[in-house]
Amino acid sequence: MTLRIGNASGFYGDRFDAVREMLTGGELDVLTGDYLAELTMLILGRDQLKDPSAGYARTFLRQMEEGLGLAHERGVRIVTNAGGLNPAGLADALRALAAKLGLPTRIAHVEGDRLPARDGALAVNAYLGGAGIAACLAAGADVVVTGRVTDAALVTGPAQWHFGWGPEAYDELAGAVVAGHVLECGTQATGGNYAFFRGHDVRRPGFPVAELHADGSAVITKHPGTGGLVDTGTVTAQLLYETAGARYAGPDVTARLDTVRLVQEGPDRVRIEGVRGEAPPPTLKAGLSRLGGFRNEVVFVLTGLDIEAKADLLREQVHDALVKNPPAEVRWELARTDRPDAPTEETASALLRLVVRDRDPEKVGRTVTGAAVELALASYPGFHVTAPPGKGAPYGVFETAYVPAAEVPHTAVLPDGTRQELPVPPKTLGLAPVPDPELPPPPPEGPTRRMPLGRIAGARSGDKGGDANVGVWVRTDEEWRWLAHTLTVGRFRELLPETADLTVTRHLLPNLRAVNFTIAGILGEGVASQARFDPQAKALGEWLRSRHVDVPEALLTGAPAATLPTDAPEELP
Repeated sequence: MTLRIGNASGFYGDRFDAVREMLTGGELDVLTGDYLAELTMLILGRDQLKDPSAGYARTFLRQMEEGLGLAHERGVRIVTNAGGLNPAGLADALRALAAKLGLPTRIAHVEGDRLPARDGALAVNAYLGGAGIAACLAAGADVVVTGRVTDAALVTGPAQWHFGWGPEAYDELAGAVVAGHVLECGTQATGGNYAFFRGHDVRRPGFPVAELHADGSAVITKHPGTGGLVDTGTVTAQLLYETAGARYAGPDVTARLDTVRLVQEGPDRVRIEGVRGEAPPPTLKAGLSRLGGFRNEVVFVLTGLDIEAKADLLREQVHDALVKNPPAEVRWELARTDRPDAPTEETASALLRLVVRDRDPEKVGRTVTGAAVELALASYPGFHVTAPPGKGAPYGVFETAYVPAAEVPHTAVLPDGTRQELPVPPKTLGLAPVPDPELPPPPPEGPTRRMPLGRIAGARSGDKGGDANVGVWVRTDEEWRWLAHTLTVGRFRELLPETADLTVTRHLLPNLRAVNFTIAGILGEGVASQARFDPQAKALGEWLRSRHVDVPEALLTGAPAATLPTDAPEELP
Protein backbone atom coordinates (compact mmCIF):
# COMPACT_ATOMS: atom_id res chain seq x y z
CA MET A 1 0.00 0.00 0.00
CA THR A 2 2.67 2.48 -1.12
CA LEU A 3 1.94 6.18 -1.60
CA ARG A 4 4.26 7.78 -4.16
CA ILE A 5 4.69 11.51 -3.58
CA GLY A 6 6.89 13.60 -5.84
CA ASN A 7 8.10 17.19 -5.63
CA ALA A 8 8.31 19.62 -8.55
CA SER A 9 9.31 22.87 -6.83
CA GLY A 10 11.56 23.84 -3.96
CA PHE A 11 11.03 27.60 -4.20
CA TYR A 12 9.23 30.34 -6.15
CA GLY A 13 11.30 30.40 -9.33
CA ASP A 14 12.39 26.77 -9.47
CA ARG A 15 12.72 24.89 -12.77
CA PHE A 16 9.56 25.62 -14.73
CA ASP A 17 9.43 22.36 -16.68
CA ALA A 18 9.76 20.20 -13.55
CA VAL A 19 5.97 19.74 -13.37
CA ARG A 20 5.94 18.15 -16.82
CA GLU A 21 9.03 16.05 -15.98
CA MET A 22 7.47 14.69 -12.83
CA LEU A 23 4.06 13.97 -14.34
CA THR A 24 5.48 12.17 -17.39
CA GLY A 25 8.70 10.63 -16.05
CA GLY A 26 7.38 7.89 -13.78
CA GLU A 27 4.65 6.66 -11.47
CA LEU A 28 3.15 9.11 -8.97
CA ASP A 29 0.06 9.32 -6.79
CA VAL A 30 0.58 12.89 -5.58
CA LEU A 31 2.70 15.74 -6.92
CA THR A 32 3.66 18.51 -4.51
CA GLY A 33 5.14 21.93 -5.05
CA ASP A 34 6.72 24.15 -2.40
CA TYR A 35 6.75 27.81 -3.46
CA LEU A 36 7.00 29.63 -0.14
CA ALA A 37 9.89 30.91 1.92
CA GLU A 38 10.38 33.78 4.33
CA LEU A 39 11.50 36.12 1.56
CA THR A 40 8.68 34.94 -0.73
CA MET A 41 6.04 35.94 1.81
CA LEU A 42 7.40 39.49 1.81
CA ILE A 43 7.43 39.58 -2.00
CA LEU A 44 3.83 38.34 -2.15
CA GLY A 45 2.84 40.88 0.50
CA ARG A 46 4.25 43.71 -1.60
CA ASP A 47 2.45 42.31 -4.67
CA GLN A 48 -0.83 42.35 -2.79
CA LEU A 49 -0.33 45.96 -1.72
CA LYS A 50 -0.38 46.88 -5.41
CA ASP A 51 -3.13 44.43 -6.39
CA PRO A 52 -5.45 42.91 -3.75
CA SER A 53 -6.25 40.01 -6.12
CA ALA A 54 -2.56 39.01 -6.19
CA GLY A 55 -0.59 37.32 -3.43
CA TYR A 56 -0.08 33.86 -4.93
CA ALA A 57 2.65 32.24 -7.05
CA ARG A 58 1.70 33.07 -10.62
CA THR A 59 4.34 30.67 -11.93
CA PHE A 60 2.29 27.74 -10.65
CA LEU A 61 -0.79 28.91 -12.52
CA ARG A 62 1.22 28.99 -15.76
CA GLN A 63 2.61 25.52 -15.06
CA MET A 64 -0.94 24.22 -14.69
CA GLU A 65 -1.85 25.26 -18.24
CA GLU A 66 -0.27 21.96 -19.20
CA GLY A 67 -0.07 20.30 -15.78
CA LEU A 68 -3.81 20.04 -15.13
CA GLY A 69 -4.34 17.94 -18.23
CA LEU A 70 -1.33 15.72 -17.59
CA ALA A 71 -2.38 15.12 -13.99
CA HIS A 72 -5.94 14.31 -15.06
CA GLU A 73 -4.73 11.79 -17.65
CA ARG A 74 -2.53 10.02 -15.11
CA GLY A 75 -4.77 10.25 -12.05
CA VAL A 76 -2.24 12.27 -10.05
CA ARG A 77 -3.41 14.58 -7.26
CA ILE A 78 -1.63 17.95 -6.91
CA VAL A 79 -0.93 19.60 -3.55
CA THR A 80 0.83 22.97 -3.34
CA ASN A 81 1.34 25.93 -1.05
CA ALA A 82 1.48 28.25 -4.08
CA GLY A 83 -1.63 29.99 -2.71
CA GLY A 84 0.68 32.09 -0.55
CA LEU A 85 -1.34 34.98 0.88
CA ASN A 86 -4.36 34.31 -1.31
CA PRO A 87 -5.15 30.59 -1.65
CA ALA A 88 -8.81 31.30 -2.46
CA GLY A 89 -7.72 33.58 -5.30
CA LEU A 90 -5.46 30.92 -6.79
CA ALA A 91 -8.18 28.27 -6.42
CA ASP A 92 -10.61 30.51 -8.35
CA ALA A 93 -8.01 31.10 -11.07
CA LEU A 94 -7.44 27.34 -11.36
CA ARG A 95 -11.17 26.69 -11.71
CA ALA A 96 -11.32 29.21 -14.51
CA LEU A 97 -8.33 27.56 -16.18
CA ALA A 98 -9.84 24.07 -15.85
CA ALA A 99 -13.11 25.30 -17.40
CA LYS A 100 -11.17 26.89 -20.26
CA LEU A 101 -9.35 23.59 -20.85
CA GLY A 102 -12.54 21.54 -20.55
CA LEU A 103 -11.24 19.50 -17.62
CA PRO A 104 -13.43 18.19 -14.75
CA THR A 105 -10.77 19.12 -12.21
CA ARG A 106 -12.03 19.38 -8.61
CA ILE A 107 -10.22 22.12 -6.75
CA ALA A 108 -10.12 22.80 -3.01
CA HIS A 109 -8.11 25.07 -0.81
CA VAL A 110 -7.01 25.49 2.80
CA GLU A 111 -7.19 28.77 4.69
CA GLY A 112 -6.94 30.13 8.21
CA ASP A 113 -3.20 30.71 8.35
CA ARG A 114 -3.56 34.44 7.62
CA LEU A 115 -3.71 36.25 10.97
CA PRO A 116 -4.66 39.86 11.69
CA ALA A 117 -1.89 42.31 10.79
CA ARG A 118 0.09 43.73 13.67
CA ASP A 119 3.22 45.79 14.31
CA GLY A 120 3.09 47.21 10.79
CA ALA A 121 3.49 43.79 9.20
CA LEU A 122 2.56 43.24 5.56
CA ALA A 123 1.58 39.68 6.38
CA VAL A 124 1.24 37.53 9.49
CA ASN A 125 0.86 33.83 8.82
CA ALA A 126 0.71 30.82 11.10
CA TYR A 127 2.23 27.55 9.92
CA LEU A 128 -0.59 25.01 9.62
CA GLY A 129 -0.27 21.23 9.44
CA GLY A 130 -1.57 18.65 7.01
CA ALA A 131 -5.08 17.99 8.36
CA GLY A 132 -6.77 20.49 6.04
CA ILE A 133 -5.04 18.98 3.03
CA ALA A 134 -6.16 15.50 4.10
CA ALA A 135 -9.77 16.70 4.43
CA CYS A 136 -9.72 18.20 0.93
CA LEU A 137 -8.33 15.01 -0.59
CA ALA A 138 -10.88 12.90 1.28
CA ALA A 139 -13.62 15.06 -0.28
CA GLY A 140 -12.36 14.16 -3.75
CA ALA A 141 -10.13 17.14 -4.57
CA ASP A 142 -7.80 16.71 -7.53
CA VAL A 143 -5.88 19.89 -6.67
CA VAL A 144 -5.38 21.28 -3.16
CA VAL A 145 -4.06 24.83 -2.77
CA THR A 146 -2.82 26.08 0.59
CA GLY A 147 -1.36 29.20 2.06
CA ARG A 148 1.33 29.03 4.73
CA VAL A 149 1.51 25.44 5.88
CA THR A 150 4.72 23.80 7.01
CA ASP A 151 6.76 22.54 4.10
CA ALA A 152 6.41 18.98 5.39
CA ALA A 153 2.60 19.32 5.56
CA LEU A 154 2.51 18.91 1.78
CA VAL A 155 3.51 15.30 2.51
CA THR A 156 1.88 14.65 5.89
CA GLY A 157 -1.53 15.75 4.55
CA PRO A 158 -1.65 13.24 1.67
CA ALA A 159 -0.23 10.54 3.96
CA GLN A 160 -2.94 11.13 6.59
CA TRP A 161 -5.58 10.87 3.88
CA HIS A 162 -4.14 7.81 2.17
CA PHE A 163 -3.30 5.72 5.24
CA GLY A 164 -6.07 6.96 7.51
CA TRP A 165 -3.69 7.93 10.31
CA GLY A 166 -5.30 9.56 13.32
CA PRO A 167 -3.83 12.60 15.08
CA GLU A 168 -2.06 10.39 17.64
CA ALA A 169 -0.23 8.20 15.12
CA TYR A 170 2.91 10.01 16.18
CA ASP A 171 5.57 7.66 14.81
CA GLU A 172 3.87 7.36 11.44
CA LEU A 173 3.33 11.13 11.19
CA ALA A 174 6.92 11.76 12.23
CA GLY A 175 8.15 9.50 9.45
CA ALA A 176 6.08 11.47 6.95
CA VAL A 177 7.46 14.76 8.35
CA VAL A 178 11.02 13.55 7.81
CA ALA A 179 10.19 12.42 4.27
CA GLY A 180 8.50 15.76 3.65
CA HIS A 181 11.54 17.65 4.89
CA VAL A 182 13.74 15.71 2.48
CA LEU A 183 11.40 16.44 -0.45
CA GLU A 184 10.63 20.10 0.28
CA CYS A 185 13.70 21.63 -1.34
CA GLY A 186 13.45 19.65 -4.55
CA THR A 187 16.77 18.74 -6.09
CA GLN A 188 18.74 19.44 -2.92
CA ALA A 189 17.86 15.80 -2.10
CA THR A 190 19.11 14.48 -5.45
CA GLY A 191 22.57 16.00 -5.73
CA GLY A 192 21.85 19.72 -5.92
CA ASN A 193 24.04 21.93 -3.71
CA TYR A 194 25.82 18.77 -2.53
CA ALA A 195 29.17 19.03 -0.76
CA PHE A 196 30.67 16.04 -2.58
CA PHE A 197 29.33 16.99 -6.01
CA ARG A 198 32.64 16.27 -7.77
CA GLY A 199 32.15 12.54 -7.48
CA HIS A 200 28.86 12.54 -9.39
CA ASP A 201 27.11 13.92 -12.46
CA VAL A 202 24.79 16.50 -10.94
CA ARG A 203 24.49 18.87 -13.90
CA ARG A 204 20.71 18.45 -14.08
CA PRO A 205 19.45 16.52 -11.07
CA GLY A 206 15.98 15.04 -11.21
CA PHE A 207 13.37 15.94 -8.61
CA PRO A 208 12.82 13.60 -5.66
CA VAL A 209 10.10 11.04 -4.98
CA ALA A 210 9.14 9.54 -1.61
CA GLU A 211 7.57 6.09 -1.49
CA LEU A 212 5.67 6.19 1.80
CA HIS A 213 4.44 3.14 3.69
CA ALA A 214 1.71 2.68 6.28
CA ASP A 215 4.21 2.37 9.15
CA GLY A 216 5.69 5.80 8.38
CA SER A 217 8.85 4.51 6.74
CA ALA A 218 9.76 5.80 3.30
CA VAL A 219 12.16 5.32 0.44
CA ILE A 220 13.60 8.45 -1.18
CA THR A 221 14.26 8.00 -4.88
CA LYS A 222 13.76 9.76 -8.23
CA HIS A 223 12.26 8.96 -11.60
CA PRO A 224 14.24 6.48 -13.75
CA GLY A 225 16.74 8.06 -16.11
CA THR A 226 16.82 11.48 -14.43
CA GLY A 227 20.11 13.09 -13.44
CA GLY A 228 21.78 13.48 -10.08
CA LEU A 229 21.82 10.85 -7.37
CA VAL A 230 20.09 9.78 -4.20
CA ASP A 231 22.33 8.33 -1.51
CA THR A 232 22.62 8.53 2.24
CA GLY A 233 24.85 11.59 1.84
CA THR A 234 22.38 13.64 -0.19
CA VAL A 235 19.53 12.66 2.15
CA THR A 236 21.60 13.43 5.26
CA ALA A 237 22.50 16.82 3.83
CA GLN A 238 18.85 17.74 3.32
CA LEU A 239 17.84 16.40 6.73
CA LEU A 240 20.32 18.84 8.30
CA TYR A 241 19.13 21.79 6.22
CA GLU A 242 17.43 24.49 8.32
CA THR A 243 16.99 22.19 11.31
CA ALA A 244 18.40 22.42 14.80
CA GLY A 245 18.22 19.89 17.61
CA ALA A 246 16.82 16.42 18.02
CA ARG A 247 13.22 17.66 18.29
CA TYR A 248 11.80 18.93 14.99
CA ALA A 249 8.50 20.50 16.01
CA GLY A 250 5.49 20.96 13.76
CA PRO A 251 1.73 21.38 14.03
CA ASP A 252 1.05 17.68 13.32
CA VAL A 253 3.78 16.06 15.40
CA THR A 254 7.24 16.62 16.85
CA ALA A 255 9.62 14.36 14.97
CA ARG A 256 12.72 13.06 16.73
CA LEU A 257 15.60 13.53 14.31
CA ASP A 258 17.87 11.59 16.65
CA THR A 259 15.90 8.43 15.83
CA VAL A 260 16.19 8.64 12.04
CA ARG A 261 18.00 5.73 10.40
CA LEU A 262 19.10 5.81 6.76
CA VAL A 263 19.82 2.69 4.72
CA GLN A 264 21.10 2.61 1.15
CA GLU A 265 18.60 0.15 -0.29
CA GLY A 266 19.95 0.23 -3.85
CA PRO A 267 21.05 2.67 -6.54
CA ASP A 268 19.19 5.97 -5.98
CA ARG A 269 17.12 4.44 -3.19
CA VAL A 270 17.52 5.43 0.47
CA ARG A 271 15.21 4.02 3.11
CA ILE A 272 14.20 6.23 6.05
CA GLU A 273 13.10 4.17 9.03
CA GLY A 274 12.88 4.13 12.80
CA VAL A 275 11.55 7.66 13.15
CA ARG A 276 9.81 8.29 16.46
CA GLY A 277 7.28 11.03 17.09
CA GLU A 278 5.83 12.94 20.01
CA ALA A 279 2.72 15.06 20.49
CA PRO A 280 3.05 18.49 18.85
CA PRO A 281 3.58 21.64 20.93
CA PRO A 282 0.51 23.66 22.01
CA THR A 283 1.57 26.67 19.91
CA LEU A 284 2.00 27.32 16.22
CA LYS A 285 4.89 29.20 14.72
CA ALA A 286 3.86 32.38 12.93
CA GLY A 287 5.91 34.51 10.55
CA LEU A 288 5.63 38.31 10.47
CA SER A 289 6.84 39.98 7.27
CA ARG A 290 7.17 43.75 7.35
CA LEU A 291 9.11 46.56 5.72
CA GLY A 292 12.14 47.45 7.81
CA GLY A 293 13.30 50.58 6.02
CA PHE A 294 15.41 51.46 3.00
CA ARG A 295 18.78 50.17 1.86
CA ASN A 296 21.41 51.19 -0.67
CA GLU A 297 24.66 49.65 -1.78
CA VAL A 298 27.71 50.85 -3.72
CA VAL A 299 30.64 48.62 -4.65
CA PHE A 300 33.90 50.48 -5.32
CA VAL A 301 36.68 48.82 -7.33
CA LEU A 302 40.23 49.20 -5.99
CA THR A 303 42.93 48.10 -8.42
CA GLY A 304 46.64 47.35 -8.16
CA LEU A 305 48.86 48.71 -5.42
CA ASP A 306 48.03 50.19 -2.00
CA ILE A 307 44.62 48.54 -1.69
CA GLU A 308 44.31 49.11 2.06
CA ALA A 309 45.38 52.76 1.78
CA LYS A 310 42.90 53.38 -1.05
CA ALA A 311 40.12 51.84 1.06
CA ASP A 312 41.05 54.01 4.06
CA LEU A 313 41.01 57.18 1.92
CA LEU A 314 37.59 56.39 0.47
CA ARG A 315 36.05 55.57 3.85
CA GLU A 316 37.24 58.90 5.25
CA GLN A 317 35.93 60.85 2.25
CA VAL A 318 32.51 59.20 2.32
CA HIS A 319 32.27 59.69 6.08
CA ASP A 320 32.94 63.41 5.65
CA ALA A 321 30.30 63.61 2.90
CA LEU A 322 27.67 61.86 5.03
CA VAL A 323 28.34 63.61 8.32
CA LYS A 324 25.57 66.23 7.87
CA ASN A 325 22.82 63.69 7.14
CA PRO A 326 24.16 60.26 8.13
CA PRO A 327 22.11 57.09 7.61
CA ALA A 328 21.28 55.07 10.71
CA GLU A 329 23.61 52.27 9.63
CA VAL A 330 26.78 52.47 7.53
CA ARG A 331 28.70 49.27 6.88
CA TRP A 332 31.92 48.71 4.94
CA GLU A 333 33.40 45.40 3.78
CA LEU A 334 36.67 45.02 1.87
CA ALA A 335 36.91 41.81 -0.18
CA ARG A 336 40.51 41.16 -1.21
CA THR A 337 39.84 39.50 -4.54
CA ASP A 338 43.07 40.98 -5.96
CA ARG A 339 46.24 39.04 -6.74
CA PRO A 340 49.82 40.31 -6.94
CA ASP A 341 51.31 40.67 -10.43
CA ALA A 342 47.90 39.77 -11.86
CA PRO A 343 47.53 38.87 -15.57
CA THR A 344 44.18 40.72 -15.93
CA GLU A 345 42.85 43.97 -14.53
CA GLU A 346 39.91 42.19 -12.91
CA THR A 347 42.15 39.80 -10.98
CA ALA A 348 44.25 42.79 -9.89
CA SER A 349 41.22 44.39 -8.25
CA ALA A 350 39.57 44.27 -4.83
CA LEU A 351 35.99 45.23 -3.99
CA LEU A 352 35.02 47.70 -1.27
CA ARG A 353 31.32 47.38 -0.48
CA LEU A 354 29.32 50.15 1.19
CA VAL A 355 25.87 49.31 2.58
CA VAL A 356 23.64 51.90 4.23
CA ARG A 357 20.23 51.61 5.89
CA ASP A 358 17.71 54.04 7.27
CA ARG A 359 13.94 54.48 7.62
CA ASP A 360 14.25 57.70 5.61
CA PRO A 361 14.67 56.86 1.90
CA GLU A 362 16.36 60.23 1.32
CA LYS A 363 19.25 59.29 3.62
CA VAL A 364 20.08 56.14 1.67
CA GLY A 365 19.24 57.60 -1.74
CA ARG A 366 20.31 61.06 -2.77
CA THR A 367 22.68 61.51 0.18
CA VAL A 368 24.68 58.36 -0.55
CA THR A 369 24.49 58.68 -4.33
CA GLY A 370 25.83 62.21 -4.15
CA ALA A 371 28.65 61.20 -1.84
CA ALA A 372 29.75 58.42 -4.20
CA VAL A 373 29.39 60.30 -7.52
CA GLU A 374 31.08 63.49 -6.35
CA LEU A 375 34.26 61.56 -5.51
CA ALA A 376 34.68 60.22 -9.05
CA LEU A 377 37.53 62.63 -9.85
CA ALA A 378 38.67 63.37 -6.33
CA SER A 379 39.58 60.12 -4.61
CA TYR A 380 41.94 57.18 -5.07
CA PRO A 381 43.67 56.48 -8.40
CA GLY A 382 41.63 54.22 -10.64
CA PHE A 383 38.31 55.16 -9.02
CA HIS A 384 35.26 53.39 -10.44
CA VAL A 385 32.24 51.41 -9.25
CA THR A 386 30.67 48.17 -10.43
CA ALA A 387 27.36 49.92 -11.19
CA PRO A 388 26.01 53.45 -10.90
CA PRO A 389 24.58 54.06 -7.42
CA GLY A 390 20.81 54.04 -7.32
CA LYS A 391 18.06 55.56 -5.21
CA GLY A 392 17.97 52.72 -2.73
CA ALA A 393 15.20 50.21 -2.19
CA PRO A 394 12.98 49.01 0.65
CA TYR A 395 14.10 45.99 2.60
CA GLY A 396 12.07 43.55 4.63
CA VAL A 397 12.23 42.06 8.08
CA PHE A 398 11.04 38.59 9.08
CA GLU A 399 10.13 37.90 12.68
CA THR A 400 8.91 34.75 14.38
CA ALA A 401 6.13 34.62 16.94
CA TYR A 402 4.17 31.79 18.53
CA VAL A 403 0.41 31.69 18.94
CA PRO A 404 -1.86 29.16 20.69
CA ALA A 405 -2.98 26.58 18.15
CA ALA A 406 -6.55 26.83 19.45
CA GLU A 407 -6.69 30.49 18.38
CA VAL A 408 -5.84 29.79 14.72
CA PRO A 409 -8.70 28.67 12.46
CA HIS A 410 -7.76 25.77 10.19
CA THR A 411 -10.35 25.52 7.45
CA ALA A 412 -10.64 23.18 4.49
CA VAL A 413 -12.75 24.64 1.69
CA LEU A 414 -13.89 21.52 -0.16
CA PRO A 415 -14.49 21.22 -3.92
CA ASP A 416 -18.21 21.86 -3.48
CA GLY A 417 -17.57 24.98 -1.40
CA THR A 418 -18.35 23.38 1.94
CA ARG A 419 -16.20 24.76 4.75
CA GLN A 420 -14.82 22.19 7.17
CA GLU A 421 -13.19 23.37 10.40
CA LEU A 422 -10.32 21.17 11.56
CA PRO A 423 -9.88 20.51 15.28
CA VAL A 424 -6.64 21.14 17.11
CA PRO A 425 -4.61 18.06 18.11
CA PRO A 426 -6.17 16.35 21.13
CA LYS A 427 -2.84 16.16 22.96
CA THR A 428 0.12 18.50 23.00
CA LEU A 429 3.55 18.43 24.58
CA GLY A 430 5.72 21.43 25.34
CA LEU A 431 9.18 21.41 23.81
CA ALA A 432 12.20 20.68 25.95
CA PRO A 433 15.83 20.20 24.94
CA VAL A 434 17.00 16.64 24.47
CA PRO A 435 20.09 15.82 26.55
CA ASP A 436 23.15 15.25 24.42
CA PRO A 437 23.78 11.57 23.76
CA GLU A 438 26.89 9.96 25.10
CA LEU A 439 29.95 10.72 23.02
CA PRO A 440 31.57 7.85 21.14
CA PRO A 441 35.02 6.74 22.33
CA PRO A 442 37.69 9.26 21.30
CA PRO A 443 39.78 8.35 18.28
CA PRO A 444 43.21 6.85 18.93
CA GLU A 445 46.12 9.25 18.95
CA GLY A 446 48.42 9.28 15.97
CA PRO A 447 49.97 11.47 13.28
CA THR A 448 47.75 14.11 11.67
CA ARG A 449 47.78 16.20 8.50
CA ARG A 450 46.67 19.80 8.15
CA MET A 451 43.96 20.14 5.53
CA PRO A 452 40.47 21.55 4.88
CA LEU A 453 37.72 20.03 7.02
CA GLY A 454 35.76 19.42 3.81
CA ARG A 455 38.22 16.80 2.62
CA ILE A 456 36.30 14.32 4.77
CA ALA A 457 33.20 16.16 6.06
CA GLY A 458 30.13 17.38 4.24
CA ALA A 459 28.08 20.38 5.34
CA ARG A 460 24.88 22.19 4.54
CA SER A 461 23.69 25.49 5.97
CA GLY A 462 20.63 27.71 5.80
CA ASP A 463 18.54 30.39 7.47
CA LYS A 464 15.71 30.54 9.98
CA GLY A 465 14.79 34.19 10.44
CA GLY A 466 17.84 35.94 11.84
CA ASP A 467 19.49 32.66 12.87
CA ALA A 468 21.41 30.16 10.79
CA ASN A 469 22.35 26.53 11.08
CA VAL A 470 25.32 24.54 9.84
CA GLY A 471 24.97 20.77 9.75
CA VAL A 472 28.20 18.77 9.38
CA TRP A 473 28.34 15.05 8.73
CA VAL A 474 30.84 12.30 7.92
CA ARG A 475 30.40 8.86 6.39
CA THR A 476 32.16 6.32 8.57
CA ASP A 477 32.05 5.47 12.28
CA GLU A 478 35.77 6.22 12.63
CA GLU A 479 35.27 9.69 11.15
CA TRP A 480 32.31 10.22 13.48
CA ARG A 481 34.45 9.49 16.54
CA TRP A 482 36.89 12.18 15.39
CA LEU A 483 34.24 14.72 14.38
CA ALA A 484 32.24 14.44 17.62
CA HIS A 485 35.34 15.10 19.74
CA THR A 486 36.95 17.68 17.46
CA LEU A 487 34.24 20.01 16.21
CA THR A 488 33.16 21.54 19.51
CA VAL A 489 31.45 24.91 19.90
CA GLY A 490 34.80 26.47 20.77
CA ARG A 491 36.48 25.03 17.69
CA PHE A 492 33.53 26.07 15.52
CA ARG A 493 33.89 29.67 16.72
CA GLU A 494 37.63 29.60 15.97
CA LEU A 495 37.03 28.33 12.45
CA LEU A 496 34.24 30.86 11.75
CA PRO A 497 35.32 34.08 13.52
CA GLU A 498 32.07 35.84 12.54
CA THR A 499 30.34 33.64 15.13
CA ALA A 500 32.77 34.39 17.98
CA ASP A 501 30.46 36.79 19.83
CA LEU A 502 27.19 35.03 19.00
CA THR A 503 25.30 32.27 20.78
CA VAL A 504 26.27 28.96 19.16
CA THR A 505 24.59 25.70 20.15
CA ARG A 506 25.76 22.23 19.13
CA HIS A 507 23.40 19.29 18.66
CA LEU A 508 24.68 15.73 18.26
CA LEU A 509 22.89 13.33 15.90
CA PRO A 510 24.87 10.05 16.09
CA ASN A 511 22.52 8.06 13.83
CA LEU A 512 23.37 10.51 11.03
CA ARG A 513 27.02 10.84 12.12
CA ALA A 514 26.32 14.54 12.27
CA VAL A 515 26.68 17.63 14.42
CA ASN A 516 24.28 20.49 13.83
CA PHE A 517 25.16 24.01 14.94
CA THR A 518 22.71 26.89 15.32
CA ILE A 519 24.05 30.45 15.33
CA ALA A 520 21.70 33.02 16.84
CA GLY A 521 21.47 36.43 15.22
CA ILE A 522 24.09 36.04 12.51
CA LEU A 523 21.58 37.08 9.82
CA GLY A 524 20.31 40.16 11.64
CA GLU A 525 16.60 40.61 10.91
CA GLY A 526 16.41 37.82 8.33
CA VAL A 527 17.11 37.26 4.66
CA ALA A 528 15.00 40.15 3.38
CA SER A 529 17.04 42.63 5.41
CA GLN A 530 20.24 41.52 3.59
CA ALA A 531 22.28 42.24 6.70
CA ARG A 532 25.11 39.97 5.58
CA PHE A 533 27.13 39.24 2.47
CA ASP A 534 25.47 35.79 2.31
CA PRO A 535 22.01 36.78 3.63
CA GLN A 536 20.58 33.23 3.74
CA ALA A 537 23.75 31.57 5.06
CA LYS A 538 23.70 29.28 2.03
CA ALA A 539 27.51 29.11 1.87
CA LEU A 540 28.29 29.20 5.59
CA GLY A 541 28.83 25.44 5.56
CA GLU A 542 31.17 25.65 2.59
CA TRP A 543 33.22 28.33 4.35
CA LEU A 544 33.51 25.98 7.33
CA ARG A 545 34.58 23.10 5.05
CA SER A 546 37.33 25.27 3.60
CA ARG A 547 38.91 25.95 7.00
CA HIS A 548 41.97 23.91 7.91
CA VAL A 549 42.04 21.38 10.74
CA ASP A 550 44.32 18.55 11.84
CA VAL A 551 42.93 15.28 10.48
CA PRO A 552 44.29 11.91 11.68
CA GLU A 553 46.19 10.17 8.91
CA ALA A 554 44.36 6.96 9.79
CA LEU A 555 41.14 8.50 8.44
CA LEU A 556 42.68 9.33 5.08
CA THR A 557 43.92 5.98 3.87
CA GLY A 558 40.47 4.77 2.85
CA ALA A 559 38.94 8.13 1.95
CA PRO A 560 36.57 7.88 -1.04
CA ALA A 561 37.86 9.46 -4.23
CA ALA A 562 34.96 11.90 -4.23
CA THR A 563 36.44 13.62 -1.18
CA LEU A 564 39.91 14.01 -2.67
CA PRO A 565 39.61 16.28 -5.73
CA THR A 566 42.40 16.57 -8.26
CA ASP A 567 43.33 20.00 -6.91
CA ALA A 568 43.84 18.68 -3.36
CA PRO A 569 47.06 19.73 -1.56
CA GLU A 570 50.14 17.68 -2.29
CA GLU A 571 50.25 16.17 1.20
CA LEU A 572 47.08 14.17 0.51
CA PRO A 573 47.65 10.50 -0.35
